[in-house]
Amino acid sequence: MNKLLFGTAGIPLSCIGDTIDGIKTVNGLGLNSMELEFVRSINVSSEMAPKIKKAAREKDIILTCHGQYFVNLNALEIAKLKASIQRILSASKRAYECGAWSICFHMAYYMGQDKPKVHDKVINEVKKIRNILDDEGIKIWLRPETTGKATQWGDLIETLKLTQEVENVLPCIDFSHLHARSVGKYNTYDEFKWQMEQVEKYVGREGLNNMHIHLAGINYGEKGEKNHLVLDDSDMNYRDLLKVWKEFKINGVVISESPNVETDALLLQKIYKRL
Repeated sequence: MNKLLFGTAGIPLSCIGDTIDGIKTVNGLGLNSMELEFVRSINVSSEMAPKIKKAAREKDIILTCHGQYFVNLNALEIAKLKASIQRILSASKRAYECGAWSICFHMAYYMGQDKPKVHDKVINEVKKIRNILDDEGIKIWLRPETTGKATQWGDLIETLKLTQEVENVLPCIDFSHLHARSVGKYNTYDEFKWQMEQVEKYVGREGLNNMHIHLAGINYGEKGEKNHLVLDDSDMNYRDLLKVWKEFKINGVVISESPNVETDALLLQKIYKRL
């Protein structure tokens, strides 16, 4: 991908209809991407998937996907671990059938364990998952997402280290989550610059050229993320973040997760193009 595209988390609010209608609406708005929301369940049938793929290609819309929330690759119970693995596999396959370029997941919880131990467990499970997907020809970027609470595996460095360990895996960087997780940090020009330097350090130019980004306003407390907000109703310093993206000449997809999904997606796109 040789440019930065902006899109919505799910079907735009201004759309009344299904996923295909959403793709058409995104195109009509002048945006270039839409994220399939499988966060509760895989809500696209196998029969509908090729139709979605066709519609996205016709409208030149890049699809991404957010997999199910109910995943914990550090689950203590074998049944829960197996269910988590199956959710990742099933969602990745269906997203691929829809023509999606990338799929992200919140990978694990620390469960009170040492972070290095949990990290090793996540690496081992993601390797198994990626091997299965590769063996079945499922060509989609698998993305560990940076998470919004300190109880969850997924700070920036953890996600970047995982991508070093497993091929065909790159991070999904949710800058709002990192801001909330740190209870107010990672919200200045210099901190954003440091984050992008880490991407380049751990993943190289490939990481900067293949970014899957989430951004929204965010409400947080002592334990991290509470809920998403409209950008201008929050303290998220998105204007400096956009400047840093421009300076690093990043490419990929930026998904607006604000409650007003398309309004903030269009706002980000407009400001970015003016820089």
